[in-house]
Amino acid sequence: QLQLVESGGGSVQAGGSLSLSCVVSGNLYSRYCVGWFRRSTVKGREAVAAINSNGDTTYAESVKGRFTISKVSNTLSLQMDSLKAEDSDIYLCAATRMTSGCSRSAMGYWGQGTQVTVSS
Repeated sequence: QLQLVESGGGSVQAGGSLSLSCVVSGNLYSRYCVGWFRRSTVKGREAVAAINSNGDTTYAESVKGRFTISKVSNTLSLQMDSLKAEDSDIYLCAATRMTSGCSRSAMGYWGQGTQVTVSS
C-alpha cells in the first residue's frame, strides 16, 4: 500500500509561483511512476507532469516551460511558475508501482488533492 499526502496549494496572482509537495509513504519498489494530475471538470483527471523510475519526465503541453517536476527520496514536488488563471484546479498526486508507465489508467494510488487558485 502507498499513501500520498499533498501540500503547498494556495492562492496566487497570475504570473506568480507556487510549489506543491507530495510525501509518498510505502515502498515504490524499483519500477514506478509518480506524477501530478489536475481534476479538470471538462477532461476528468488531466495529467500535468510525471517522473518515472528511469528518471524520464513528461509534461502536459499547456505547462511545458512553466512547471518542473522533481523527486527527492520519498517527496515529489511540482514547481509552478508563470501561473495562469486556467491553471486553477485541484492538483492530485498519483503513483503506480511495478511499471514505469505514467498514464492516468496506470495510476493505482491517489492523494486527496490540494487546491490551486490563480487570479487574473
